[in-house]
Amino acid sequence: MSKMFLVGLSGGIASGKSTVVAVFRELGCAVIDADVIARQVVQPHFLAYQQIVHYFGSEVLLESGEINREALGNIIFSQPEKRQLLNSITHPQIQREMLKQIFKYFVLGYRYVILDIPLLFETNTLTKFMKHTVLVYSDPQTQLSRLMKRNGLAQAEAEARIASQLPLDEKCKLADHVIDNSGDWESTRRQVLRLHSQLEDSLDFLVVRLVAVTAVAGIGGLMCFLFRHFLS
Repeated sequence: MSKMFLVGLSGGIASGKSTVVAVFRELGCAVIDADVIARQVVQPHFLAYQQIVHYFGSEVLLESGEINREALGNIIFSQPEKRQLLNSITHPQIQREMLKQIFKYFVLGYRYVILDIPLLFETNTLTKFMKHTVLVYSDPQTQLSRLMKRNGLAQAEAEARIASQLPLDEKCKLADHVIDNSGDWESTRRQVLRLHSQLEDSLDFLVVRLVAVTAVAGIGGLMCFLFRHFLS
């Protein structure tokens, strides 16, 4: 029976998290991307889409009828109460989709699963379900420069977006592992390889609880268990 545990991976805007994820994927690791799922659950055939249009209006729609993520992002960055509303709409559906994928990787026998969650430390509700948490760090000046270049933002705009998140220095104190992505790609890659080796050798397993629940309640019971204990 495979032994599997969860690893929460986070960072800050423009800290280079996607670079780290790419290395993990290259190593054959299972990665669940919360951002990808977030984009999926706001497609027109999902309930979240209908609720967003109801509460935010048609001004957040593209001509194609899909959600204009940039327009919606501008609203929630400037209005915290709107950000909370959007989270209350999307988070339950995102969590359900994540749990489906966690279960899939458990069945496939993966050693560990990485949950790529941008606001892992801000929400502070999912960290308790992770055996390990990983922060992708970048020094403030590098982070600011990357964001301005990537998004074509003025310095004030970029600083406002960074300020809307918990500072990376604060997140460092909350994470079990820190990957410093301030330098070149090869330096970052070496750190990821070293961490992967540590996780592969880890003795932190979820198998005892999962096997016990499977034996007693079957697949349906296991799904209920996952919903309640991972993301309740």
